[in-house]
Amino acid sequence: MFRFENIDNLYALAIIPVLIVFFILALLARKRAIERFGDSSLMAQLMPKMSKYKHTLKFVLLMIGIAFLVVGWANPQWGTKKEKVKRKSVDVFVALDISQSMLAEDVPPNRMERAKRFAQDLIEGLKGDRVGLIIFAGNAYLQMPMTTDYAAAQLFLRTANPDMAPSQGTAISDAIDLALRSFEEDNKSHKALVIITDGENHDQDALDQAKAANEDGLLIFTIGVGTPQGAKIPINYSGQRGYKIDKTGQEVVSKLNEQMLLDLANEGDGNYFNIAAGENVVNALQERIDKLEKREFETRAFEEYESYFQYFIAIALLFLIIEFTISYRKNKFLEGKDIFK
Repeated sequence: MFRFENIDNLYALAIIPVLIVFFILALLARKRAIERFGDSSLMAQLMPKMSKYKHTLKFVLLMIGIAFLVVGWANPQWGTKKEKVKRKSVDVFVALDISQSMLAEDVPPNRMERAKRFAQDLIEGLKGDRVGLIIFAGNAYLQMPMTTDYAAAQLFLRTANPDMAPSQGTAISDAIDLALRSFEEDNKSHKALVIITDGENHDQDALDQAKAANEDGLLIFTIGVGTPQGAKIPINYSGQRGYKIDKTGQEVVSKLNEQMLLDLANEGDGNYFNIAAGENVVNALQERIDKLEKREFETRAFEEYESYFQYFIAIALLFLIIEFTISYRKNKFLEGKDIFK
């Protein structure tokens, strides 16, 4: 099978007809300029060594060279073989808390940005496994189903923010339930859920939901974001920075609920980690997830292609070198002969 790796580069061939038009206009202008000096036969006698055809020959060689350069730039490829590839992986959902409490700045620059960076590092470390993404606040939403498109997962994480949640809160049980429903039905022992949150859970069913999910084969890991001392939640009021207040008018202080996250991880037969441990948390999670039994999840037919751009570049350089070495003067071996007759 033949293809161009960068087929859009072929649009550069459009420059060739433009150059041809300019060349024709230049020839006509040159002819008129010579005729202004005198009769064409007389002018030919005054320039006996000037070739009649080499301007055109050199231009044709230049155009051929440019054409081969553009084709080489597009990288022509030919398929050489097909092979079956079987892949095995663990399915991992990352559930990211996007509630307003994640804007607290007790971990720099704030909980949300720190959590997003951690999630990106985790997905980078999980390459080879299938990953999915859930965001939650007052409700949980499936942002991305199971996939090996890690670039898309990174993009979704970078854009996550509290404005994406129409209702506020921290519905951890909804995130667990959504993850459980989003796994394939026949997947009973190859799945994990990583919940990244400050643990400000207002849903008392989360522990029961974690226990039920674990009985269905789901391992739950929790990542705590924030500090036990907590911090106020910055809010913009008509462009002015302020802090979130409760019904009594008091400023809300959001605190990391480590005990709840520890209990949640225990019910889910997983582990609790504090995000402050940084890279060590990612490594520990990878080690634990790698111990899970992997399952075969897809069989794909891949075509391998070999690139041949180098041949086109070489031919282009050959034509350009030939064009450069040809002078505009007549060849002494062809004087008095018309090679086009």
